[in-house]
Amino acid sequence: MIRILDSTDSSVKGVINKQYSDQAVYEERVQEILARVREHGNQALVEFTAKFDGADLTPETLRVSNEEIEEAYEEVESDFVNAIRKARDNIAEFHRKQLNNSWFDASPDGTILGQVIRPMERVGIYVPGGTANYPSSVLMNAVPAQVAGVSEIVMVAPPHADGRLQASTLVAAAEAGVNEIYKLGGAQAIAALAYGTETIKKVDLISGPGNIYVTLAKKMVYGQVNIDMLAGPSEILVIADGECNPVYVAADLLSQAEHDVLASAILLTPSRELAEQVREEIIRQVGYLSRKEIMTASLRDYSAIIITKDLDEAVELANAYAPEHLELSVDEPFTLLGKIKNAGAIFLGHFTPEPVGDYFAGPNHVLPTGGTARFYSPLNVETFMKKSSVISYSPERLYKHGMDIIKLAETEGLDAHANAVRVRLEK
Repeated sequence: MIRILDSTDSSVKGVINKQYSDQAVYEERVQEILARVREHGNQALVEFTAKFDGADLTPETLRVSNEEIEEAYEEVESDFVNAIRKARDNIAEFHRKQLNNSWFDASPDGTILGQVIRPMERVGIYVPGGTANYPSSVLMNAVPAQVAGVSEIVMVAPPHADGRLQASTLVAAAEAGVNEIYKLGGAQAIAALAYGTETIKKVDLISGPGNIYVTLAKKMVYGQVNIDMLAGPSEILVIADGECNPVYVAADLLSQAEHDVLASAILLTPSRELAEQVREEIIRQVGYLSRKEIMTASLRDYSAIIITKDLDEAVELANAYAPEHLELSVDEPFTLLGKIKNAGAIFLGHFTPEPVGDYFAGPNHVLPTGGTARFYSPLNVETFMKKSSVISYSPERLYKHGMDIIKLAETEGLDAHANAVRVRLEK
């Protein structure tokens, strides 16, 4: 099931420096898909959707109709709609605090410097399907874009074999203000968003996690469009002090292990007793949870319980791992918070399980994975915005610093640059 290791064990390094399968084996196929969609547009989308999703669609039925959205509302329970609206409002409130304003700085000589911040005009969000349905991912991508002021939000999601999208996904999209929805998944969906087709207008940015094909497609179209990040398999790392409830810790580890056979669930604790209790509890809980095959593979191949010398060593290992989700399951979590350098989202205390962040609290659940929390941030409002610098020099400022600019240009051997300033100084 799940290993218990001492921090001195040589295999701990392999757990912290996680390695996944070689992506090169997928790259050629993804390139073929991108090229075919770019060349053949809608027809390629229809063919790939039939091949990979088993859905028989036409170019005209790729887009979700208003009638389909109305039917989706009839299929879901009212309690779900209420929960989606509460979560949406929490997410919007949190992300509104991230908004920045354009600014200008005027000097006495008349020079003005500043920065104009504008939303992107059209963005695409990818909502994964496959082994589960994720209406929460709709909210986490669409709501920040809406808060940013994006005027056109386009969503793609892989359809079921009957050519329909999950009703809960459609309702979430409608509640989050998505403008267009297409029944598309995989690398072909990323290609449609990046290049455009006869009926799908290309976007400026693509956000949202997906499988290896989606991730590689996003990587390959970067430059044609912007992307949010390259998301990998889900991760959770829990630091526990030995005083916490092993039932809670086990449940939290399993909450991520159920995502994918490649997901990682790591416990760091100085308490061997807690380690044993958590392992026993994991075995017990897996027995009654529905996605036991996925969890079992994740726990066996990419997860571990590591017994550390103390909490400081646990923090050191956590910073090296740079987890997507980090839980500080200790009595005084704020005493450790200042020591945490690398994490996508940090959950404090015994009553803040990871699903609180996944669904409801407000912070975004699209987070850096695979150690990229060392340099990436969660999806946020700024992801959907762009900045332009503003420069307005007065004659006085140009006369004062013109020769400095000329000197720098001439040092680089760019005479035309220097000349553009010199002709003004001469005049």
